[in-house]
Amino acid sequence: MTTAAQSPRAVTVRAADYLAGELARAGVTHMFGVGGANIEDLYDAVHRGGTVRGVVAKHEFSAVTMADGYARTTGRLGVVAATSGGGAMNLVPGLAEAYASRVPLLALVGQPPTVQEGRGAFQDTSGKGDSFDAGEVFTPLSRFCAKVADADALVELLPRAIEAAQAEPRGPAVLLLPKDVQQALLPWPGHEPAATASSASADSTTSSASTTSTASRASAGPAMSTALMAPTASTASTGSTASSVPTASTTPLDPAALAAASDILRGADTVLVIAGEGVAAADARAELAALARGLGAWVAVTPDAKDVFDNRDPRFAGVAGVMGHANVEDCLRRADVCLLVGTRLPLLARGGLEDALATADVVCLDAETPFVAATALGGDLRDALRAVTGRLGSAPRACPPHAGPLPAPLPVPGPDSPDTDTDTEAETDTDADADAGASTIPFPRALAAVEAALPEDAHVFVDAGNTGASAVHLLPAPRHGRFVVALGMGGMGYTFGAGIGAALATGRRTYVLAGDGAFFMHGAEVHTAVEHSAPVTFVVFNNNAHAMCVLREEFLQGGVRDDDLFRRTDIAAGMAAAFPSLDVTGAENATQLREALLRANTGVGPAFVALDCDPREVPPFLPFQPFTEAPGSAGRVRRAQQADNRAEPADNRAEPADNRAEQADNKETSDERRVVHVG
Repeated sequence: MTTAAQSPRAVTVRAADYLAGELARAGVTHMFGVGGANIEDLYDAVHRGGTVRGVVAKHEFSAVTMADGYARTTGRLGVVAATSGGGAMNLVPGLAEAYASRVPLLALVGQPPTVQEGRGAFQDTSGKGDSFDAGEVFTPLSRFCAKVADADALVELLPRAIEAAQAEPRGPAVLLLPKDVQQALLPWPGHEPAATASSASADSTTSSASTTSTASRASAGPAMSTALMAPTASTASTGSTASSVPTASTTPLDPAALAAASDILRGADTVLVIAGEGVAAADARAELAALARGLGAWVAVTPDAKDVFDNRDPRFAGVAGVMGHANVEDCLRRADVCLLVGTRLPLLARGGLEDALATADVVCLDAETPFVAATALGGDLRDALRAVTGRLGSAPRACPPHAGPLPAPLPVPGPDSPDTDTDTEAETDTDADADAGASTIPFPRALAAVEAALPEDAHVFVDAGNTGASAVHLLPAPRHGRFVVALGMGGMGYTFGAGIGAALATGRRTYVLAGDGAFFMHGAEVHTAVEHSAPVTFVVFNNNAHAMCVLREEFLQGGVRDDDLFRRTDIAAGMAAAFPSLDVTGAENATQLREALLRANTGVGPAFVALDCDPREVPPFLPFQPFTEAPGSAGRVRRAQQADNRAEPADNRAEPADNRAEQADNKETSDERRVVHVG
């Protein structure tokens, strides 16, 4: 095999230029990140190359989620770049999400020059001189992690990293890039160097570093590829511009497992399919629908895969698990077989279904072993779906009648927080509630307004907490767009970066639905959307609280704390002041919300809508169900957001200790109420 170093036609370029060019050749269109001294050469190379677009985020976590959203909506490899030290460490939670959710990413992490390792270098993470080893931090969060010890090693390690990220199970790959290695020269056959003086020489401080060592700390991964392969074109129902099928060869289907799974399904009169995110990752929606028709099956989806089956199809049974619909359990109890497709059925997807699953005959089509006992068929998911469908009868079967995804009945907020879809504020039972502010819009009404405005080809990114649980339960997925919920790590604030990455990658209107808690964590990325005119509509449901924590404290811990209730903030006013060019609306009712969303749909850049919600509104979340079913529970979470109280003496606003003790004594434990524990 002729290598770049052996080719007589090779031109000499910086390793950073080679890396930028190979990313472009692999089909990468955007690189997300935050700059710094030890990654600036790569940013320079990307800029000079002109093919990959560099997007600078406000925080490295959001840069990872931008790459994550990019990957989930296009099927291409997402790329993030960050400098050493704190910048590198800020990548960790985002990479953890991508690892847990099987999202193919490549993280390019700058490091101090090799000559300075172990000698007190700023942000040294070489593992030398009593510094910690960055490789040991990233290896557990990645499918492949290596430090690039010299420029020649990059030629070997880059294709290995990309292949590992895209092979099953997908996930992040990490390359640690010392600054002097980025600046070092290497031959690159058939390419012209970028027009830069620095491509002919390295920085004087780092040019003396040795370039003869081999790559170190490369975790086990696939054999080296001889070329970086761009993904193939796709005409997926989501409109993806590339297929998410990995470049690595897929494992052939096991004939015995295929026969066993097919025989079970052929013998079943009624089948419930529970489809997961793997269907989206494999671009297997059409194959899933064909199998459902052949089986005459009901189809449910996991909370993170609401878009893999048409939510308006008569076969659609609803969402499975703790944010889901009761109809799914009813269908499961009626079914002869439960078929898992593209999911291992983790706890959030099976919560409340364990008893029914224990007596069901379960078949699983997925590349990984399921979390429940099942007859499993691994290998490529599209191949598995086609093979099983091919063994069924040719005629589609009718779907048995079922109730459909009816919303769960939930108590409305108490009388001090009425359903006010008017412009007038209602009188409240405390002065503090008046200070707490504007009219609130219940989640069902707000999400109905979102549904009315949502384009069929839009992408939707749903954040954590009460907003997430309500949206997963109540909002149908767009027919031709993604509906993404990051349940790998469930980190708050994920959607702000992810939505921007998706919008920049696809050019489609992208909705970000998040609570105020998520906004205050990573909502500053709105700045990035404004800078790049990304078509993102940010919808912030502001209950001035970490409301899911408030409800957990009330229901599970006696309600003696109010740490997670905050003074009222006018987020819309703040955003309007910060970004004069941004279309900002503070919606006081559902009509205003819908009108603002429809207006944003016709725009070319970002828009921002904030609305007030009640922190005492109970979302459709299974762990809270035993408490909402109790007599008189509708007004239980009455620890009002009393902004005035922050200024009062502690003894004036505290409940008497004996009252709290009596309340705690009367509280049934979560075990007595059979609460589903999910965190």
